[in-house]
Amino acid sequence: MTKPLIQATGLHTHYGQSHILRGIDFTVEPGQTIGLMGRNGMGKSTLLKSIMGIVKPSGGMVHIKGQAMTGAPTFEIARQGIAYVPEGRGIFGNLSVKENLLMSARAGTKGQRDWTYERVLETFPRLSELLGHGGQQLSGGEQQMLTIGRALMTNPDVLILDEATEGLAPLIAREIWRICGLIRESGISSVIVDKAWKQVTQITDRNVILVKGEVVFEGSSDELLSKPELLEQYLGV
Repeated sequence: MTKPLIQATGLHTHYGQSHILRGIDFTVEPGQTIGLMGRNGMGKSTLLKSIMGIVKPSGGMVHIKGQAMTGAPTFEIARQGIAYVPEGRGIFGNLSVKENLLMSARAGTKGQRDWTYERVLETFPRLSELLGHGGQQLSGGEQQMLTIGRALMTNPDVLILDEATEGLAPLIAREIWRICGLIRESGISSVIVDKAWKQVTQITDRNVILVKGEVVFEGSSDELLSKPELLEQYLGV
């Protein structure tokens, strides 16, 4: 059997005295697109940061491709083929669009170079018009395209996207969802955090809802959509 790309088991994370994650199990299998849902403050970003080594868990284990990586430095986890697009985007404002993309270009863990500079620009035609612009000159939507494009330039096995369309104009958000669909079709696994559950469930295989640091639902998009009472109770719709 193929090992999960990411497997968090019994994960606990604290911020000081605050107990944020409470024994979470979370798995990403090859080729899966997963929606991570929940209201603000329920632990979604903390789970992603705990997996990425940005926050050190206080209990439990994180395995990347079967290798124990709990609390490992973020760069080591990235080297295992895990690309992370954080909330707030984290682009280099003093570098041009072209430089932001090229500085991250590398082969994937199996030597794959499916996502070339040319392919990223074909996927994000808007970026090809802005190659000489500094990162700080871009709109929020353009910055989001750049961060996703930059992550794809690493030819990842998993793309983690925190707040995919937060604060973006509807037209730009639609473009981001189109790109998420393309990423799924390309075979890259992904974890998508976003409040737009209708758009999320259109492209995900599996969805996980967190409430106060615990998993309260895990299942397919069809299963979730067949339970409107869950959507109302946990997502406030």
